[in-house]
Amino acid sequence: MRDSEGGVVLMVHVQPKAARTECVGIHGDAIKIRVAAPPHDGDANDELIRFIAGCCAVPRTHVRIQAGAGSRHKRLHIKGVTAEWLWARLMPPGEKGPVKA
Repeated sequence: MRDSEGGVVLMVHVQPKAARTECVGIHGDAIKIRVAAPPHDGDANDELIRFIAGCCAVPRTHVRIQAGAGSRHKRLHIKGVTAEWLWARLMPPGEKGPVKA
């Protein structure tokens, strides 16, 4: 996760078909998010965008998948937020803070 022009770039590892949509911590160099949607017809991507937009309190149009739409590993861009603010909204207390570049 790092600040970029106009928002944040976020690396995500997605686990589809979970019991519920939630952020569960760090997975390698990404944040792991379980989504309660299957990975077909873009349903998991739609659920991921809905979840991130809800956490950030931004419109869904401010959350964009930059890379990895067909993969579990994705790079997202979220407009209108900072890395520090997003980290506080997504991660459980005690996790190390965001990486800034």
